[in-house]
Amino acid sequence: MSSVTTGKYEGFTAEERAAMKDHAREQKTAARRSSRADKAAEAVRDVLAKIAEMQDSDRLLAERVHAVITSSAPALAPKLWYGMPAYALDGKIVCYFQSAEKFKARYATLGFSDQANLDQDTMWPTTFALTQLTPAVEAHISTLTKQAVR
Repeated sequence: MSSVTTGKYEGFTAEERAAMKDHAREQKTAARRSSRADKAAEAVRDVLAKIAEMQDSDRLLAERVHAVITSSAPALAPKLWYGMPAYALDGKIVCYFQSAEKFKARYATLGFSDQANLDQDTMWPTTFALTQLTPAVEAHISTLTKQAVR
């Protein structure tokens, strides 16, 4: 039974604990880097290395998402966030890519934080399932990313 049905808190999953450890390690690594330029360059290398470690299907999606986001919104700075490729504006996460493998999900996701300017009326999507990137999907990601940093 799940904690929802039993009413008992069963703690974090192994994947959630690993993500928290990743985040603590990322914070320590960032604090040790010297100059702002070094931090930015190293952060990009960290993101690309994390993407390279992914399984083929997630890696291919992440590589394209990274390319679309960095070309559509150059103001966003790539960095790791809980072990995931993420993109920040003024140090605050705007969007991130979560591989399917990371939390044993059926699909990868592209998510946007509350820092993203995606507000529409009283309800709007902030996380999108990704199974493949077609030209139309890439165009949609580009549009969302540009809107997010307006």
